[in-house]
This record gives sequence, C-alpha cells and structure tokens, in this order.
Amino acid sequence: MASRIKQNLNKDGVDRRGFLECMAWAGTGMIWTVAGGLLSSKAFGQMPSHQMEAGAAFSFVQISDSHIGFNKAANTDVTATLQQAITKINALERTPDFLIHTGDLSHLSKPTEFDTLDQVLRSAKSGKTFFVPGEHDMLTDDGQQYRERYGKGTEGAGWFSFDHKGVHFIGLVNVVDLKAGGLGTLGPAQLSWLQKDLSGRSSSTPIVVFAHIPLWTIYPEWGWGTDDGMTALSYMKRFGSVTVLNGHIHQTMQKIEGNVFYHTAMSTAFPQPKPGTAPSPGPMKLPAEQLAGVLGITHVDFIPGNSTLAVVDSTLAMPSDSRASLENVGDTTEVKIDNFSFTPKSMTIQVGTAVTWTNRDDIPHNVVSTTKKFSSPVLDTDQVFIFKFQEPGTYPYFCKIHPMMTGTVVVKAAASAHLEGVTS
Repeated sequence: MASRIKQNLNKDGVDRRGFLECMAWAGTGMIWTVAGGLLSSKAFGQMPSHQMEAGAAFSFVQISDSHIGFNKAANTDVTATLQQAITKINALERTPDFLIHTGDLSHLSKPTEFDTLDQVLRSAKSGKTFFVPGEHDMLTDDGQQYRERYGKGTEGAGWFSFDHKGVHFIGLVNVVDLKAGGLGTLGPAQLSWLQKDLSGRSSSTPIVVFAHIPLWTIYPEWGWGTDDGMTALSYMKRFGSVTVLNGHIHQTMQKIEGNVFYHTAMSTAFPQPKPGTAPSPGPMKLPAEQLAGVLGITHVDFIPGNSTLAVVDSTLAMPSDSRASLENVGDTTEVKIDNFSFTPKSMTIQVGTAVTWTNRDDIPHNVVSTTKKFSSPVLDTDQVFIFKFQEPGTYPYFCKIHPMMTGTVVVKAAASAHLEGVTS
C-alpha cells in the first residue's frame, strides 16, 4: 500500500533524537547515489564528505508527473509547484549529475505546455535531463511532438539506455497502444531490444530502470501496472542490483523483491487517492495549505562502499535546510530502536496495520524477519523502516547486525491479503 516516508534532509544542527516529533509529512524527494555495484540513498546533506568526494560517487534527481497545463481545483498553478521542485533541487548541497523525468510532462500534449516545461527546467542546476513519456504526452499525435522534443536518438516510441560511472540506465516506454481496461505495455519490439541491450553486460553492473507506469502490478483495477513488466524484469534476474523508478500514480509506493527495488514517485502537480479508497483514480483536492505536503522530488545518491538500499522522499513543504521523518501512514504502530533493544519488544496488531521501526540509537541496526517475511536495509540514526501486515500470524524478528536484539509482532486474524514492505 502507499506509504509516506520522510528523512532528515540537511545537517541543520537539530537534535537527532528530537526532530522526528516536529517535522511535516514527506512525499517524493529522494537523493540516490550509485557506486560499488549497488544503488543506495541518503537524506539531503547526510553524506560524509569523504564519500561525496569519491570519484565514483554521483547523484541524480527524479521528478515526475508535472502535468503542465492542468489548472483545476486540485492545483490551479502546476507551473509554480514544478518551479518549487526545481528550487529544492537547486538548493541541494551537491549538484546532481542529471535529472530523470518519468512522464506526464504535459497535461494535454500542447506545444505551449512543453514550452513552459522547458522554460522551468532550464533553471535547474544539473546536467542533462532524461525523459520517458506518460500517456498525457501522447494524446494528439501518437507522441510525435514528444519524440521530436525529447526523444532524439532513442529507439521506437522513445526507449533508450545509457551508462554513467559504471551504472546502466534504461528508459522504457509503456504508454503506447494501451488497451481498454488493460495495463501499461512494453510490447515485443521493446522487449527484444531490452534483452539485447542487457545481454552483453556483466551481472555485477548496477541497473536502474525507469518508465512512467509502474512495471510491477500495484492495482490492476485502475490500470496501475504493466502487463509484460515481469517479462522485462526477468531479463534482469542475474544482475545483483536492480532499481525500478516509476511515476503515474502520484504517490510513493515501494517494495523489495530479491535483488529488485521498486519505487514510485509523487507528482509535482497533484495527488491521487490510495488504491481502492475512491471510485477511481484522478486529481485529489486537498486544502491549499496541505498541497505542498503531497508533492515533491526524488533524489538518488550512489556511494562507494555503501550496500544499503533505502528510500528517502521529501515534499515541497519541507524547507531545503530542514529535516523530516514519518508522521502518518494511516494505522501505524511504532517500535523504537534504542540502547540495543526494540521497544516495545512485543506488540499485537490487527491485520492491515503498518508497523514502523525508527532507529533512535547512535549506531546502525536493521530489522529482519526470522521467517524471511520482511527485511530492512541498515538503518542509521533516525532512519525508518515500514512494513504493512496483511496476513494473521506471529512474526518474530531480530537485528542481524546485533542478533541479541529480538522482537515479535502478533497479527490478529482478519481478511487475508498479501504482505508488502517499504523502507525509508
């Protein structure tokens, strides 16, 4: 299910044990770093200086669903909120190497909308911007205008790949030839190209895949998934680190399956409801003072020697020099990690409850299910791991770094569903 995740964004001198209680809800800002054959992320300004200076380290920023041209009640000025996102990028302590936009640049595929987007993006302090289209970018001419502007040198409907400092990036297009009642689709030609693109690469190469519609099936009733996405991902099973970045659903959702980490980004324009909580997806109207809290950017850092895969998102409501943490993900119960212990050590919850583990200790810990139902990355001070329990049972867990630390979650019987974990 959707989760809202926050992380401290800068070294602002705020007490690390105290800032969690005083910050706002987080959305879509994440700094990714790439090195050492693995993808990882940290909060804005959190990187040790010696790591940031390492030659192999770099960062990039993901933005998504800017919907330039939209002017309804959910957000009457999407250009302004996109500019706020760019302002956050420009305020980062370390300039990202490039930007990735995961689609729905425009709302109605109008030339003036693309012009406005280009004007705003020109103010971003970063290198090149890479694009994949959303369905809103292909409305009037089967994407010809999009490809002329943003798809030069790409294959087919706009798919492409590139390498950057040892990491292989793949931009896929899954918004062409959509069928009634169906999901996104890649198609045989793109899948054949993808298989060839990956065939000659070492299995130690980190892979970052980005497309508009999620490659994993989130909620098929709303078309939130890609019908042949698993075929594409099957070509990547041999790689040790695969990260999949998507947009489309205008909210943060994450999960880890083996070597694959999935992350969807929020929009810079407007939010959409959680799956199944409304009759249909679409722009969700919020009070004006709450809007900035559900919009944002995703910043990704790749750091040499850091094997932790975590996700940090930040909203437009967060000042660039602030820190933030988890405020609310619905029915959530917190376990505090401190003084080499989980508190409470045991808890009983209802099915459908999300449990958050927050590391309040001064050293890193992790949270690992003894029955392999969930596993967190290494959590540094004030980092958070979230897991939503959708099946009844008893779930013992421990810290794999410090095995004497143990805990248990008992889930009371209710309607069964599936298990899904998220991290921050």
